[in-house]
Amino acid sequence: MIDAHIHLDQYEDALLPSLLQNLPEQQIEALIAVSMNLTSSMRTRDIAARYPGRVKPAYGFHPEQPLPSEEELTALLDWIEQHAGEMTAVGEIGLPYYSRAEALERGEAWDMAPYIALLDKLLALAARLDKPVVLHAVYEDAWTVCDLLDKHGITRAHFHWFKGPAATVDRMIRRGYSISFTPDILYEQEIQELARRYPPELVMAETDGPWPFEGPFAGRVTHPAMVHEAAAAWGALHGYAIDRAKAVLTANTVRFYQLKL
Repeated sequence: MIDAHIHLDQYEDALLPSLLQNLPEQQIEALIAVSMNLTSSMRTRDIAARYPGRVKPAYGFHPEQPLPSEEELTALLDWIEQHAGEMTAVGEIGLPYYSRAEALERGEAWDMAPYIALLDKLLALAARLDKPVVLHAVYEDAWTVCDLLDKHGITRAHFHWFKGPAATVDRMIRRGYSISFTPDILYEQEIQELARRYPPELVMAETDGPWPFEGPFAGRVTHPAMVHEAAAAWGALHGYAIDRAKAVLTANTVRFYQLKL
C-alpha cells in the first residue's frame, strides 16, 4: 500500500531508519511526505534523497502556524519552483481552521484574509507547475478552498483527513476531488459516515504521522503500516474483502499522484 499523507520531517532522526527501512516487509511501497514550510521542505527533500523511490516529497506551507513574511514566502515559492521536477505535489497547504477556532475561543480577533491570500499564491504556483495539491481544509474552510480551486482550474485536489458539511461533500464529489482516511476510521462515527458516502474511486489511506491515534492505536508510534488497518476498516464499510480494499485505495493513490513505482 501507499501512505498518502505523512510528515516524515516531524519524526525524530533516530526513528526514521527503523520507520523506513522495513517498509517492504510491512507491505508499504511508498509514502507521500508533505512539508510544513521551507525548512521542513528542505528536510523532506533530504529524506527523500536517502530513500529514493520510496519517499515521494511534497513541498508547501502548512496553514496552522504563523504567517510567513513576504521574504520567507518568496524564498519558499522560489525554492519550490527550483525543485518542482522532483516534487510529487504542492502540500501541505490550506486554511487554519483549528488555530482560528482556538483564537476565537480565547476571545481574540482573527483575520482570514492573509491566509486566503497565501493559499491563493500557493495554488497559483501549483497550477503553473501542473502539480496536484494536498489540502488541509475542513468544515466551513473547505468551501472557500473549493472556490479557490475553481479559480485556478485545479482538478487534482487531495483533501486529507477531511471533515465537512454535506453541501461541501457534494461539491467535492462533483468536482472529483479526492479525500483520505486515517486510522481514526476504526473508531470515529463521523469519519465512518463520510467513508460510506464518498465514492470509492476518490479515496486514499493515510496516517498523518507522527500524529497519534486513539482506540486500538493508543500509545503506539504512528507507523505507515497503519494504513492497512485503515483500509480494512474502510473496506468493511463497503462490503469489500481486505485485499480488494487495499488494492482499490492503492490504485487510487497511484492514479491521483501519477506515481511511477
